[in-house]
Amino acid sequence: MHAWPASEVPALPGKGRDLRIHDTATGGRITLDPGPVARIYVCGITPYDATHMGHAATYNAFDLVQRVWLDTKRQVHYVQNVTDVDDPLLERAVRDGQDWTELAERETALFREDMTALRMLPPRHYIGAVEAIPGIVPLVERLRDAGAAYDLDGDVYFSVDTDPHFGEVSGLDAEAMRLLSAERGGDPERPGKKNPLDPMLWMAARPGEPSWDGASLGAGRPGWHIECVAIALDHLGMGFDVQGGGSDLAFPHHEMGASHAHALTGEHPFAKAYVHAGMVGLHGEKMSKSRGNLVFVSALRREGVDPAAIRLSLLSHHYRSDWEWTDQVLADAVERLARWRAAVSRPDGPSADALVEEVRAALADDLDSPAALAAVDRWAALQGAEGGTDEGAPGLVSRTVDALLGVAL
Repeated sequence: MHAWPASEVPALPGKGRDLRIHDTATGGRITLDPGPVARIYVCGITPYDATHMGHAATYNAFDLVQRVWLDTKRQVHYVQNVTDVDDPLLERAVRDGQDWTELAERETALFREDMTALRMLPPRHYIGAVEAIPGIVPLVERLRDAGAAYDLDGDVYFSVDTDPHFGEVSGLDAEAMRLLSAERGGDPERPGKKNPLDPMLWMAARPGEPSWDGASLGAGRPGWHIECVAIALDHLGMGFDVQGGGSDLAFPHHEMGASHAHALTGEHPFAKAYVHAGMVGLHGEKMSKSRGNLVFVSALRREGVDPAAIRLSLLSHHYRSDWEWTDQVLADAVERLARWRAAVSRPDGPSADALVEEVRAALADDLDSPAALAAVDRWAALQGAEGGTDEGAPGLVSRTVDALLGVAL
């Protein structure tokens, strides 16, 4: 599967700062110190509908991570998956009378278009669950052979009790985990499981559903968590720098994935930091496909909204915060974009050297994009009130906003 084209990232004078970011597993901020190549895995979409603002906010957060790392003169090895076979996708295809593969391909293509428009840097490896199945099957077999997995009526389950580190990612107690498991795709009430929290690794073929050769597992398809583990281990290995996604993935997805990896490799941790973006709401509820309360990136683009304004809407909220999408949020972003473009269109202006460092400092401090935007606002206000004599300032501001915030002025 191919990703989307990369927009050029301008080089800035000097060098950026190392990123200090909130780690869900420890509950506090840690300073990330990757080697020359920083490694990040971000969980991708299940392509049964278009990209909504919740998706966009999540991928914007991890785009900022990449931009901060690039500014420190590191390379970035970014991997993202596409869950192109899963129950919600199959259910939507049946509801709409579509072939599930055509639905997945269409929505994945639209996602790529949205990411391109929003200037999100693409992953080096963009991997679909279906294409990963040949690598998933032997991992499930290894877990079963090692006693970390077991058969149940043809399905294969992972035994969470075999991982002494289980629970460290989310920090939740068993009851909270059980409630979330039931809400987020698990089956804690299924009889015969060793532990109600045990997640499925391999689902035996069901009538009318797609299946693949599972070797000794029999025909079927993979569970959700093992998909990402197989892809991450294949392309990044253990101990990569950041595992990212929305806050609703901390449990069960990232918790279970970490345990799968621990059991497979005997190593710990799966990722050095677990970083989670907040939820975007609409009309008082989390924006989600199941609720249908969605604002789509593609719909806004069709209405003529500048993608740079959409991105500024996202940047105006701290990535970890839960926030509400409103017409006013977008209107404020449109107005800000116009002010910034007017400011950088002048032939000279106040020195921007301090601004570059302010934006760098804000983003290095747990991706504080609202503080970064405020710094640019201050420069633009000075430009409007006083002007200046630095002929290179407008260009440097424009490059800084592009390189670090992903907004083209």
